[in-house]
Parts: sequence; structure tokens; C-alpha cells
Amino acid sequence: MEGLRADMHFKLALLLIACAVATCAENSPIRFEYSAVDFVLENGQTPRLHAPETMAGGVAVFDYDNDGDQDIYFANGAEMPSLVKRDPRFWNRLFANDGEAHFTDATKSSGLAGSGYATGVSVGDFDDDGDYDLFVAGVHQYTLFRNDGDGTFSDVTESAGLRATDPEHGPMWAVDSAWIDYNRDSKLDLFVVNYLAWDAETESVCDDYCHPKMYKGTPNRLYRNNGDGTFTDVSAAAGFAQHIGKGMAAAIADFDRDGDLDIFVPNDKMFNFLFLNNGSGSFREIAFDAAVALPEAGMYVSGMGSDFRDWDNDGLPDIVFVALEHETFPLFRNTGNGDFEEVTGPSGLSSLSKQMAGYAPILADFDNDGRKDLFVSCGHVQSTKQYGGVQRVNQHNAVFRTMDDGKFSALVEEAGFASQPAARHRGAAVADFDADGRLDLVVTALARPAEIWLNRSTGEHHWLELRLSMPGTEVRVESAGSSQFDHVSPSVGYASSSAVPLHFGLGNEAVVEEVEIRWPSGERRILTNIKANQTITVEEP
Repeated sequence: MEGLRADMHFKLALLLIACAVATCAENSPIRFEYSAVDFVLENGQTPRLHAPETMAGGVAVFDYDNDGDQDIYFANGAEMPSLVKRDPRFWNRLFANDGEAHFTDATKSSGLAGSGYATGVSVGDFDDDGDYDLFVAGVHQYTLFRNDGDGTFSDVTESAGLRATDPEHGPMWAVDSAWIDYNRDSKLDLFVVNYLAWDAETESVCDDYCHPKMYKGTPNRLYRNNGDGTFTDVSAAAGFAQHIGKGMAAAIADFDRDGDLDIFVPNDKMFNFLFLNNGSGSFREIAFDAAVALPEAGMYVSGMGSDFRDWDNDGLPDIVFVALEHETFPLFRNTGNGDFEEVTGPSGLSSLSKQMAGYAPILADFDNDGRKDLFVSCGHVQSTKQYGGVQRVNQHNAVFRTMDDGKFSALVEEAGFASQPAARHRGAAVADFDADGRLDLVVTALARPAEIWLNRSTGEHHWLELRLSMPGTEVRVESAGSSQFDHVSPSVGYASSSAVPLHFGLGNEAVVEEVEIRWPSGERRILTNIKANQTITVEEP
């Protein structure tokens, strides 16, 4: 009888805990609901554990058919070590949105299945014809897909002059990329982040995925858009070729407010790069001078994805990047004096993220209260073969809500992420998939179905979205005496892209007093008395 009573008490305790978690989720200021999409990230994992297998998973959100809905494109792996997509399960996949977050596979009709081992994807209108094109970064392969404007894409990589080889370093393994008008000629140039010098034939044998120190680094590359469908490699002249790194992301912003876009690149187990645009067609690497080369402890960390946006609404872009457990998720506040101050500790992010392994950080306002929160896709770089068991490798995603006092509050179970099994999550992108004024998420995970997280946050907070095309375009939104700032930069997180309207949460304000838009060309426009809860398109004068 005593044993039966104890068992009943134990089950009752579990039930109470489950109810508490469910109630907490219902009352959470930021809450998501899982929705499925028919895509599995096939990373081609083998018993040999080749390094590219754990770095797959980029995803892009963009309106590929110009119908006003945000569609999804997944980069996918291939067989290892051949890097060949021999089976349709390895295809990259395009899913068309019906406007209510129901997705249909449009891969075959679009021509976007791709070839080779794809890692990351970035979105931009490189030919300035009014629709979005795709650059797919991969292992020893670059692919440029031109949007033909009729729902189909053409592979124009060869004619564009983009080749994933380097005379000195051999085949390039590209992880990420970003479209950036670095010389302000109104044409989108292409910056490519290269990771490790990898060769299946000479790769070391390790107990698990090998440490980055086992591989040589490679330089990043910049391709200037010639305006005729071709690109010229200007990496050496622009100041990138001499900087050897192990890059994991490209985050873009005009951090010094001089009108030119700068580039932050987190490196894996070495110091980061911050490339300052000189305004003359070249860049200068200043990460140590700007105090972002290393976290404040001065130790190398496993730099993964990054975002480069104004987190604290002071008009200056800040930097966040993520790393593995015990390395935290470093956050650097822009001082406005040409450098940054690390605020990982004071913001609470240090203690909250210490036990997490992150891949894709996204700064966005998920509860529409006027403050950007931080989402991070979580999962370890290692497999479950040797490293600490499945629970430490597979992790739930997390969102860190920005509070009134400028500190973070971590939400995992409360946000609904624990409703799905933990996984080795990788890429992530953000968009309002169901057009309800709340930002949703799409996240990939190794060898698992992709996750769509529909925002079900409660409250009657208002919002405004601005559809702007040129990266680097800056926006100030003024409402009830407070300002918010953001800029157009589709490249976000890890190997991913969110080419979506700029989203501003407005709290209780139903009217925006003033919107100031500044294009990279120097053109400026001010809108006044804009009603909330709408998406507006603003063309450059």
C-alpha cells in the first residue's frame, strides 16, 4: 500500500509539473506553436564523421514569386564524402506559402534542387529586375540562381564568373554569404564567408568531429557586381585575401555611421574579424581596435552565427554572436566611438546561455513591445557518438526576451520550444508566415524535420512593417516619444537569410508619428502619421 501511495504521489507530482509548464507557456509573453513542413535536413552523416556533416542547415525566407507571401528555401546536404546529390532526399527544397503558413513543395517546377553539398543561402536582387535571386554556399561549390520572374530559376554561376576555387588555397568550403553594395554604386556585390580547408582524403581521424585546429583556415572573398550579369573577384584589392580565418557568418551594418556598410565575421576558435569599409573600395580589419576580436575573457570561442543590429534602440548597430556551452553568447554594445563594449554579463546573457550551444542568433521583436529580443537555435556541434550523451548534444531552441531594465529573460519551455524533441538545430530565419503581425520562425536540425514556429504571443500590441529592397537602407520609427532603429540586411544568424519587410513592434501605439528612411544612396524620406498594423512598400525616390 505504501509503495502504491508513493507511486501515486510521484505521478501526481509529474502531472503538476506538466500542468505548470503548460500554464507557464500559455501565460508567457512570447509563445510559439509548432507547425510541420515536409523537409528533412539530410547531412549525410557517416561513421567516419566528416566535418561538413555537422555544418549543414542554412535556410532562406523570401517572396520568390512576388505574391506577397514569405516562402522558404532550404539548403540541403549530399552523400559523403562524394558531395553528390544522388537521391532526391538530398535536394535543396523550395516551399511556396499560401499566405496562411501552409507550404507546398515547389522545388521541381522552380529548378532549385541544386547540386553538391549546400551549406548556406543568401537572398538578393543582384540583377536589379525586381525579384529575388539566390546564392547557395557549399562545400567546394558556389551556385548562383537567377530568378527568371515566372516561378523558375536558372543556374548562372559559370556565366557570372563565380568559382569556388582559390589559386593558393584550392577548393573553398563556403558556409555563408551576404549581398552588400560595398562601393555604393547601387549594384549588389557578393561577400562569401569561407570556413576550413577540407579534403576528405587527408582529413584527420578523431573520436568525434575534429576540432577546427586540425584544419587550415581560408580567406573570405568579395565579388564586385559588374552590372552585366558578371562578377569580378576583388578580394585582394579590397583587403580580404590576406586575412586567413575560419569564418562562420557574415553580419552587415554601418557601425561607424559613415554611410558605408561594414562586415563582422565570427571565426571558429580564433579571433573574429571586423572589416571597416574605407569608402574607397577597400576594407580594413579592426576587430582588436574595436574590442570585438575576442570576448572579454580573452579566450578563443567557437564562434558560430551572428547578427548585427541595434539591440538597445540608441541608433547604433550592436553585435551578437553565439558559441558553445561555457562560452556564452557574447553581446557587444556599440559605443558610438568606433568601438564596442561587451555587455554579455550585465545583460544577464552570460549566465542564461552558459549551458547552451548556439548556432543561429536573430535579433527581432517577438512580442511587439518595441524592444528587440534574441532568438537562438541550439544544438551541439558534436555528434552523440562520444560527447556527453544525447541530452547535451540535442538541445531545445531558446528566446531571450529583452526586459524594461535592458536585461534578458530566457524562455525555453515557456516559449513552447520544449513541445518538440531536442535536436542539433542549425539554420534559422524569421518572417510573418501567416500575416498576423507577429514574427514566426523556421529552424533546421540535422537529420530531422525542419521546424516552423508560429508566433502565438498574447497581447494586443501593434506593429508596422516596411518593405524595402536595398541592403543598408536605414529606418527610424518614432512613436510616443520613443525611437526604434533597424536596417535592411537579409543575412542573419547562421548560413541563413531573411529577406522580409523590416518589422517594428509598437506596443500600445496605434499610430506611428514619424518614419525616417535613409537609403545608401543618400536619399531620405519622412513619413508621418502612419496607421499601425500594416505592411507598406516604400520605393527609393
